[in-house]
Amino acid sequence: MTSTPPAGEPGNYPPAPPASQGYPPAPPVSQGYPAAPPAGGYPAAPGYGAYPPAAKTNTLAIVSLVSAIVGFVLIPFIASIVAVITGHMSLNQLKQSGEQGRGLALAGTIIGWVGIGLTVLSVIALLAFLPFFLTAIEYSSSVS
Repeated sequence: MTSTPPAGEPGNYPPAPPASQGYPPAPPVSQGYPAAPPAGGYPAAPGYGAYPPAAKTNTLAIVSLVSAIVGFVLIPFIASIVAVITGHMSLNQLKQSGEQGRGLALAGTIIGWVGIGLTVLSVIALLAFLPFFLTAIEYSSSVS
């Protein structure tokens, strides 16, 4: 003979009622629970949306910064002028629209002005020292 474990221990369940006693049916599953997911998959979670779209960056501000960098690296004077012009144009556009890019436009404008200033100073220095270079060339050719 097997002994049954005392009440409260695991595995001690009441015996199943006989089928003839006629218990009431189980309550439906939908009481307080969401509906079952459709056969194709789970529906989207309610209340969650996508992130708001990022504000557009002004194209002229990007052009201004890129041309200012090109003005320092490849084409000194012309690209710096393009950077200053497009930087001022984009700053005017940014006042009217809700686009982003004010920092890019300011950086392009400032770097463009610095590039123009350095180019002008370089030309002035070259013109100032040109007589010394010419006399040095004349002196070296007359000595030999």
